Amino acid sequence: MLNVDSIHSYYDKSHVLEGVSLKVEAGELVTLLGRNGAGKTTTLRSILGIVRPRQGQISFNGQQLVGREIFDIARLGIALVPEHRGIFRQLSVEENLKIAVRKASRWQLEDVYSMFPRLKERRRNGGFALSGGEQQMLAIARALLNGPKLLILDEPTEGLAPVIVDELVKILRRIKDEGLSILLVEQNLMVCDALADRHYVLEQGRVAYQGSAAQFREDPSIKNRYLALSA
Repeated sequence: MLNVDSIHSYYDKSHVLEGVSLKVEAGELVTLLGRNGAGKTTTLRSILGIVRPRQGQISFNGQQLVGREIFDIARLGIALVPEHRGIFRQLSVEENLKIAVRKASRWQLEDVYSMFPRLKERRRNGGFALSGGEQQMLAIARALLNGPKLLILDEPTEGLAPVIVDELVKILRRIKDEGLSILLVEQNLMVCDALADRHYVLEQGRVAYQGSAAQFREDPSIKNRYLALSA
């Protein structure tokens, strides 16, 4: 499905990604891990066309992405839930959702209300009135209404209470079980361990480790070496 092959990405003269490669297969949930500044967000930006790699290739379902416009990449079926969530604070919950509805999507308004009952309860509330967890649910629900083939999530649980994190894990597992491929950037390793099929770890703009969920779980040295958990 998604194939990132040896990309090199820059900010002006700063060489941020140095040959990053990763894959997300159909129906997989893959995590992208690493310390702050390792290149995770730049990898996402490169996939989405916000940053154009100077070397390497990115393909999605056989379509080359490098050089395409951002809106063109989105039309191919890649949806981003950004770290800042990007909801319209002056619109109601339902207005935020309705502007994203696509007739061809497998998820329609009642589907996401079933998945996110809090949003149905608060559908007439403005985006500014939602808690952080509710805003994150709204951002995910809105992305689903676009009918994505690949969902990219950037730090979805950051700053949220544990009870909300648990709720989001259940929702993401349900989405994954429905066959949607997911690329997840996440600092909470408990979330990653609960959901992921495979993991990639970035270190200074390079893939320092890749492995299955079982391999990652059985090798604590990876966490200590690249994610600073021993500190």
